[in-house]
Formats: sequence, structure tokens, C-alpha cells
Amino acid sequence: MMRKFFLIAILCAFFLGINPTAEAQKLAYVDTEYVLQRMPDYSKAQTQLDQTVESWRREIEQRFKEIDRLYKQFQAEQVLLSDKERVEREEAIVAKEKDARALQRKRFGDNGDLFLKRQELVKPIQQQVYQALEKTAKKKGIDIVLDKSSGVSILYGNPDFDLTNDLMKELGLSDN
Repeated sequence: MMRKFFLIAILCAFFLGINPTAEAQKLAYVDTEYVLQRMPDYSKAQTQLDQTVESWRREIEQRFKEIDRLYKQFQAEQVLLSDKERVEREEAIVAKEKDARALQRKRFGDNGDLFLKRQELVKPIQQQVYQALEKTAKKKGIDIVLDKSSGVSILYGNPDFDLTNDLMKELGLSDN
């Protein structure tokens, strides 16, 4: 939220001429989501990421099912167990649950395996898009490029300032 406000404040400063020595800035926008959705490498990366996530979910779900099975078995047998056996079984179930939650955090937590895998697969593609965007913007003499698909809201965009198709051409993508 603060980042959006800061970006909007900077743009207002450029357009309202708060700095009287500043030259007019050329502004354009692009829809990177539209571009990425049409990149075969991005689609492959997303498919691979989805498959990996599904595998990890199944693994974690299986662990929790096992914990649930052990707990139900414990509930059914607890009256027959000695105090020592009851405590041991409870501790074993709790330990398995802690391990399952730790795995869940490792896979899906902040900076976890999912974050790292996404960086590994998607970052090179995003870098390719950024380099093509920079080249396109320089060719057209654009100073600032906004991303229509990100958190910045564009309430109106003159199609003359939309670099999406130019970016796609630079990346060798068709507009179909």
C-alpha cells in the first residue's frame, strides 16, 4: 500500500511539475501478465510448479491422514493402555504432528521451498521480459513504464502508450 502511494506521489510530481527544472517524462504502460501468459517457457514453468506443489500437498495431506488414523486408533485403545503406554502414544502422535507442520512450513512458508522453486523457474523468464521491456522503452524514448497487471491501478490508458504489443514483438511472441 505504501509502495503504491509512493509511486503515485512520484508520478504526480512529474506530471504536476512540482520540480520546475524537470523535463516532461514520457510514460507508458504494459500488461506483463498478458505477455507472460503467452510465453511457452512461462507456461512450462507454471505447469512444473503446479505439479511440484500438488506433490507436496499430497505428501503433507498423507502425513495428516496418518496422524488422524493414529489418533483415532489411540482413542479407541486408550482405556486398554497403561499410563506409560498412553503417554508414549500421545507423545508419538504430537511429534508426528509437529513434523508434519514443520514440513508444511518448509514447503509453503515464507522463503520456503515454493518460494525458492518459483524463483528458480520464473525469475529467468521475468528477467528476459524486463530486458526486452527496457530495450522497447529505450527504442520509443519512454522514461517510465507502469505494469497494468500489477498493483498499480490505471483507470484510463491511451492505447498509444500501451507497449504490450511492442514488448511481445521484442520477445518474438505472436498476439494470438
